[in-house]
Amino acid sequence: MDLFLFIVRAILAALFTTAGFAKLADLKGAEKAARGFGVHGGLSKFGPVALSIVEIALAAMLLFPTLSWYGAIGAALLLLVFIVMMTYQWANGNAPDCHCFGQLHSEPVGLKSIVRNGVFLALVGVVLYSGRPHQGLEIDQITAEMVPTILGTLAVLMLGGSLLYLRNIVASQDELRRRLDVLELVAREGAPVAHEHLSDPHEGLPIGAPLPAFRLKRLDGASLLSRDLLADGKGVLFFFVSPTCEPCQILLPEFRNWSEDLKDRTTTVFISSGGAKENRKKFSELGDLTVLLDDGRAFAVAAGGRWTPTALYVDPKGRIASHVAAGDIAVAELVDKIKASDLGEPFTFFSNGHHQGRGLNIGLETPDFTLVDIEGREITRQDLLGKRTLFTFWSTTCPYCTQLLDEFKKWETSRTNGHPNVILISDGDVEEHKQLGFSSPVILDKDYRTAAKLGMLGTPSAVLVNEDGVIESETAVGAKNIWALLGRNDEAD
Repeated sequence: MDLFLFIVRAILAALFTTAGFAKLADLKGAEKAARGFGVHGGLSKFGPVALSIVEIALAAMLLFPTLSWYGAIGAALLLLVFIVMMTYQWANGNAPDCHCFGQLHSEPVGLKSIVRNGVFLALVGVVLYSGRPHQGLEIDQITAEMVPTILGTLAVLMLGGSLLYLRNIVASQDELRRRLDVLELVAREGAPVAHEHLSDPHEGLPIGAPLPAFRLKRLDGASLLSRDLLADGKGVLFFFVSPTCEPCQILLPEFRNWSEDLKDRTTTVFISSGGAKENRKKFSELGDLTVLLDDGRAFAVAAGGRWTPTALYVDPKGRIASHVAAGDIAVAELVDKIKASDLGEPFTFFSNGHHQGRGLNIGLETPDFTLVDIEGREITRQDLLGKRTLFTFWSTTCPYCTQLLDEFKKWETSRTNGHPNVILISDGDVEEHKQLGFSSPVILDKDYRTAAKLGMLGTPSAVLVNEDGVIESETAVGAKNIWALLGRNDEAD
């Protein structure tokens, strides 16, 4: 029994140690998970750090019989809190990311995660049931006869972990096989296929940019603006398809099921090329779902849906809230993420890992700063409140910035109250920047410290901050993406 208790304590210590250090290694992810559970403000930043420290401390206590009973009490209370919070979210139809083991293992909250924590709680219960005086062996009491038992237990645990890892490998191989099947189908047994608007399938609008306004046509010939699709207060899930797209044909049953599953939470819209007759024939299985015609694929190109099938989610405020998902696998993954998320939560977005800049700081408060612009005016974080602000990272030695200069100054003079304020962050000489003639404040940021905190490393780049001083977009790199943040990629107004 003493050896059994030692093994149980060691397993629990390993679990809590892994959870604690994994969260510390991914604090941004832990902060986002905290917000998903309804923890906001400063507590969402410092709470995960405190939780990690507590988990590591409990792990240390569980290793020593003199402290392990008290450590088990703390572990039981912590697991009960986890279970209650997860059960509450699950019962209310929410599925925030648990982020229990950081980037090592993270999944939406559901019955599986609740049961897993229940198993951990049962192990803690074994330690508590044994009583404070009977907590098993000390580490230095392990004898040679006990080593085979300990090693055998470790081997079983490692085998279980290996089987899970192999399952992930098999799933990856299956995904690769499906991708190859699609490529073979599209290539039509090796024949070369020309693809209109050939480009990187991950290239799309930055998250946080407004949905461009383009005129689209219904199959009955009536026209509408793309932004009119947001009139019912729900987000829109766009599927970019084509009457000549074979993978789209294969996905028709999935399209129908996804639309049905999400009908109370999002508006599903299919954007297709070609004429009404061929689209009616191709997508008749979709029933009364909305199919819109994109003349010349202008909207698809602007929004990033150059390839078919591609999916894109736009939030209820009309902001791009996902990276483009190109291909059947990526489309399915995006839909699964949307299903598992609380779409009513502020700053809900879905990344495919191809974001620009240092990372995604969406939903995080801008850091405190006090800087002086080239006119001698002091600018602090408080100056951001009450009005949306575009931070732009600039350099006089950047040729791309120079190309953007005249057009940007022209936009400054013509912008209306609906456009955000602008603060330019640059480096170099004060007089040199005065001669450029910007009407917006220009800050010379030594060593680019403030720009780096905002997620900007290259020039030109930009990020949007809302009226509460919270970052609402990913880093937009290059003139095209900066104009997208400002809503300058519209065809129709």
